[in-house]
Amino acid sequence: MFIAEIFHSIQGEGELTGVPSVFIRTSGCNLRCTWCDTKYASWNPEGEDLPIETIVGKVKEFPAQHCVLTGGEPMVARDIAALATRLREAGNHITIETAGTVAPNGIACDLASLSPKLANSTPAAGTISDAWPQRHEDTRLQPAVLREWIDAYPFQLKFVLESAADLSEMEDLLNQIDRPLPPDKVLVMPQGTDVRTIRGRDESLIDLCLRRGYRYCNRLQIELFGNKRGT
Repeated sequence: MFIAEIFHSIQGEGELTGVPSVFIRTSGCNLRCTWCDTKYASWNPEGEDLPIETIVGKVKEFPAQHCVLTGGEPMVARDIAALATRLREAGNHITIETAGTVAPNGIACDLASLSPKLANSTPAAGTISDAWPQRHEDTRLQPAVLREWIDAYPFQLKFVLESAADLSEMEDLLNQIDRPLPPDKVLVMPQGTDVRTIRGRDESLIDLCLRRGYRYCNRLQIELFGNKRGT
């Protein structure tokens, strides 16, 4: 498998915020989010090919039972299902952080952390090769695939918002998913890779959460470590 990094840190986002976890970041992605903070695993995939047993062995070096399969987009990684199975056999709790554009097909997973990409993610023409903006736009939202994940696993829906103006698009997608979605399963996260930017956006999003019942999702890793690898 092509792996960008494996590291032990604190989960910074979502329902398991604060839980020590081993992160396995696959390299490669079927999207090109303009605000992506791991372009070394998506826009310009870097890493090394590692056998599954080597990956599992590295996970065992750390005193954590929670594993996070992330990316890039882990669901496009070769042998991702086999890796998840081995981690399950080793007794690990498995979170899969995915944009929800690829069907789960029975993959071992204890928490599907689904992060559908809104229009604010689409790269502008001229910032990347000509084919990518339309390819991203055509791929980023797959309501039927999201339903498959939600029907099969414990889940959280995590949305990156730049302002409350993104709310209507988010709620339109929630309606398209057409499943009972408790508001506290909808996590609203401010777009930003530094504390100042996040703080500049969180006030309006917190107000949105208070009015709608959604859960505010901090980016604890940015506050603790800054925007850098291995965190």
